[in-house]
Amino acid sequence: MTRAPPSARPKVRIEEVARAAKVSAATVSRALNNPGLVSFALRTKVDTAAQALGYVAHGAARALASRRSRALGALVPTFANTIFSDAISAFQRRLEAANYTMLLAAFDYDPEVEYRSARTMIERGVDGLMLVGVTHDPRLFALLDASGVPFVQTWAPAKASPHPTIGYDNAALTRMVVDHLVSLGHRDIGMVAGVTEHNDRVRARIAGMRATLQLHSLPFEERRMVFTEYRLGAVRDAFREMQGRGPLPTALVANNDIVAIGLLLEAQAQGIAVPRDLSVVGVGDLEIAAHLQPGLTTVRTPKHSIGTLAAEYLLARIDDRAVSLPAELALELIIRGTTAPPPDRRKDPSP
Repeated sequence: MTRAPPSARPKVRIEEVARAAKVSAATVSRALNNPGLVSFALRTKVDTAAQALGYVAHGAARALASRRSRALGALVPTFANTIFSDAISAFQRRLEAANYTMLLAAFDYDPEVEYRSARTMIERGVDGLMLVGVTHDPRLFALLDASGVPFVQTWAPAKASPHPTIGYDNAALTRMVVDHLVSLGHRDIGMVAGVTEHNDRVRARIAGMRATLQLHSLPFEERRMVFTEYRLGAVRDAFREMQGRGPLPTALVANNDIVAIGLLLEAQAQGIAVPRDLSVVGVGDLEIAAHLQPGLTTVRTPKHSIGTLAAEYLLARIDDRAVSLPAELALELIIRGTTAPPPDRRKDPSP
């Protein structure tokens, strides 16, 4: 779908904030640029007025006649999930080819931190922003609208949001995985997922798994769902938590390859053979996935395409060029050695 750049809107001036806060423009400038020089009460008063009006200080961009900083910002939930690294690298390479610089920040799935980081980048004069997912603090959308800074959301399909979005269908991803496992004969499938708060990707994958199991007339019990942080130690704890709820499922769907690797490590430590006793599927197809023994069955996601297309969209918007984004990017199931038909539990019960 082609989206024409919106018409420019007048920027809120510092004098308007001063009138709303009933202080001088100089006081507003001090409160926003040197908050340590004013009292907490005054800083709160100015911040409240600035947010209500959608005022954004333009920092370095104000010093440029073109109002261009030639810098774009990227906000990612975490650096622990290396799947974002490939997309960010592709984003940066495309920017460098256009003589742009990238500013990068992580917000640890905290919408308040994401909002503050975005605001800081906009105040420093970035020409555009790349966001992850479609779930954000409403204040962030208001800030972007007030500042006129173009942005693009990633890791979700266009249909997931009224705002520009590039990515793939996360529900379709788990449907692909579950269909594969069911075709092998698995009827008891569990999932180890990351946090769902401020994470629409995980929520969509869980919904996709439930719906697909239902299509296959299979139950999905809550005890078959365990949540984890994206650290190997935490994933191994999640594996043991699943065991504490009863016999292991015959197959586990991991939220990403890092989680899958943690599951494989714990299974190996306990002498649980993969895939003879347990099948494991990851998401992402990180480079290491093909080099594991056995190689990890996983879903290859379009990480590089997401980063490149996000950069191209923002660069086009900055140049006031109409730009189109694909409705959805393709996924590919890569079958390796961690999935196989399930064991006959009547003869070989799981640990």
